[in-house]
Amino acid sequence: MYEWVKALHAISIIAWMAGLLYLPRLYVYHTQVAVGSEQSELFKVMERRLLRAIMNPAMIASWIFGLWLTVLIEAWTQPWFHAKLLAVVVMTGAHMAMAKWRKDFEADRNARGHKFYRIANEVPTVLMVAVVILVIVKPF
Repeated sequence: MYEWVKALHAISIIAWMAGLLYLPRLYVYHTQVAVGSEQSELFKVMERRLLRAIMNPAMIASWIFGLWLTVLIEAWTQPWFHAKLLAVVVMTGAHMAMAKWRKDFEADRNARGHKFYRIANEVPTVLMVAVVILVIVKPF
C-alpha cells in the first residue's frame, strides 16, 4: 500500500506545483491587457478553470496522500518532517493568496502590477526546492 500512496502523492504534487507555477504567470499576462477586454475575459476563464479543476483538487489530494504517508511511515517523529510540513503550510497559504487574487481579477479590481506577480511566481519554486531537499536529503 505504501508504494501506491507514495505514487498518488507524487502525482498530486506534480499537478499542484504545475498550477502554482502557472497561475501567477497568467496573472503577469493578465495585468498587461485592458480591463473588460476580450483578452481579460479569456484570462479570467483560464485562471478559474486552472484553480478549480486542477489546483484545488490537486492540493486536497496532496494533503490527503501526504498525511496518509505520514501515518504509514510515522514521519511526525522525524525533525525534517516538521520543516517540510511548515513549507507545505506556507505553500498552501500561497495557494490561498492566489485564489484571492483570482477573485480580484474576476471582479476587475486587481491593484497589483506584473512585477508583483513575477515575484509571487518564485515563491512556490523556493518552497518546492526546500521540500524536495527535506524529503530526499533529510538534512536533520
